[in-house]
Amino acid sequence: MASDFYDEGVLRQAAINLFNGWGYNFYRIENQLRADDQLVRSKAAWLLGMARSSVERAESEYRRTHCGTPSREKPFPDPSATAAAQQLERLAANIGMVGGRLQSQPVPENDRMTQRYRREADTLKALIGSDERLVGQCNLLHAMLDTRNGEWMLDNLVEIGQGLTAIQETLRHREAILLDRAE
Repeated sequence: MASDFYDEGVLRQAAINLFNGWGYNFYRIENQLRADDQLVRSKAAWLLGMARSSVERAESEYRRTHCGTPSREKPFPDPSATAAAQQLERLAANIGMVGGRLQSQPVPENDRMTQRYRREADTLKALIGSDERLVGQCNLLHAMLDTRNGEWMLDNLVEIGQGLTAIQETLRHREAILLDRAE
């Protein structure tokens, strides 16, 4: 009576039918590559989040040091110190914007049209190089900003901006790979 419940062949076939009905077979290399891509992007976004936290910490310390507490003799902070603190604030916001863009990057769709007209595994393999560069760039930015103070960041805004631009270019290249427009 209960032999069908324990029959390995019947269970295997039921599982395969369910996986196929759900549009997923976790033994396909494409699914592993897709999961790896999502994991790598989440780690890169984590590194950008830590870089943003470093800038926010530096901005807070900079404001505390250079803007000070208002007093009767000096009710307003020095305008140049305020402008510098605002530059740090914009830098943190820009890093956050790049992190958001990174997290919203798509992966190749797992649908029949994609499988029929495009080789998904080849596309995902092409993303590996882009993802390696992306993680390296995010790690470099985080390492560059991790222990620095606001003054150092302000003195090196051009270099930091170049790093953010490089990350954005990598994201554009990644999008081009997904749209089959990569060079």
